[in-house]
Amino acid sequence: MKVNPRIFSIFIIILTIIAAVFISPLYEEYYSFRSWKLGLDLVGGSHLVYEVDLSGIEATDRDSVVNGLRDVIEKRVNLFGVAEPQVYTAKAAGSTRLVVELAGIKDVKKAIKEIGATPFLYFAIPVQLEGVEGGQSFQNTELTGRYIGGAQLSFDPNTNEPLVLLNFNSEGAKIFEQLTEQQLGKPLAVFLDQQLISAPVVQEKISGGKAQITGRFTVQEARQLVERFNAGALPAPIKLINQQTIGASLGEDSLQKTLWAGLWGTLAVMAFMILYYRGLGLVAAIALLIYTIITLAIFKIFGVTMTLAGITGFILSVGMAVDANILVFARRQEEIRRGLPAINALEEGFRRAWPSIRDSNITTIITALVLYYITTGFVKGFALTLLIGVIISMFSAITVSRALLRSFTKS
Repeated sequence: MKVNPRIFSIFIIILTIIAAVFISPLYEEYYSFRSWKLGLDLVGGSHLVYEVDLSGIEATDRDSVVNGLRDVIEKRVNLFGVAEPQVYTAKAAGSTRLVVELAGIKDVKKAIKEIGATPFLYFAIPVQLEGVEGGQSFQNTELTGRYIGGAQLSFDPNTNEPLVLLNFNSEGAKIFEQLTEQQLGKPLAVFLDQQLISAPVVQEKISGGKAQITGRFTVQEARQLVERFNAGALPAPIKLINQQTIGASLGEDSLQKTLWAGLWGTLAVMAFMILYYRGLGLVAAIALLIYTIITLAIFKIFGVTMTLAGITGFILSVGMAVDANILVFARRQEEIRRGLPAINALEEGFRRAWPSIRDSNITTIITALVLYYITTGFVKGFALTLLIGVIISMFSAITVSRALLRSFTKS
């Protein structure tokens, strides 16, 4: 079923107006759905690099320990009110590193002190509070993560539900056996960094230093629990090896310069299109404006963290969006020279230009995907915005521009 191009154009224009209001910071006070996420190079903050000492960890447990450490550190920095902290792993010169980006943080020294502490895992038993109806607290036991040899993900052979297997060392096995004997039919809570992560009910006295935790876990939840156990049971020391601090004023200055550069660059492209292609260029400029607004709205909806590199990737995609229009216009002019009417030349221009547009954009998409999955930090941000921008530009060039041109081209 064909859609009337004028009706579709009106729909796109209304959608663009809504998107323009959504991306404008002036109207954020009227809704709380999303706010812009800016990287520390735009709002200031600290970039911390930690080296993880895995020399005392078995090779099979290293990935689990590193993931557990990353999870614990992310939860710790959340306590400082940091908006969307970035915590990720990286490998360099044969060493494993944890990179922590804290945008807008004020008390950097306190954050560094808390991040550097080794995750601590311990077991506790519930106790009734006197004089408080239904009141309950937890009492620490001597069984801590230092007595755990490791944790593994497994599955119940009957129900195929995920469960967590624990292995204690010889001393820990004795303590655990005593605890399970005391807590028959009662919960035995597990804490990591003073946060409750599990409280299974003891079904029987457990000897031999092996135990399992069952519950209504998803595979992802059980895997995360294993990582947290291993982070507490196999503590890997981390050492701060690099710290970069960007002041708020410097970040704000970078943001202002970047926004102005993007604005002038986009206006320059629009001016060129109008001067060179006249009426067609005006339609392309309108389509480019629509593309810019809708792409920024998608960045904001999906919470893409905007950095200088990310904005660079977006601006590059703006140029690629114009490339598609140029290819269509060039093909259209060739068809007019062959004697085709304007409306037929337009359709033939889109048909003949599509293979070139498709192939050039697919190669860029492949490159952006490779960069996103094998790099970290600012390169990954550049790849993400470029990827999203190119995908939307294909839609904009073929759908939006085509609908606008059909609306204004006489048969």
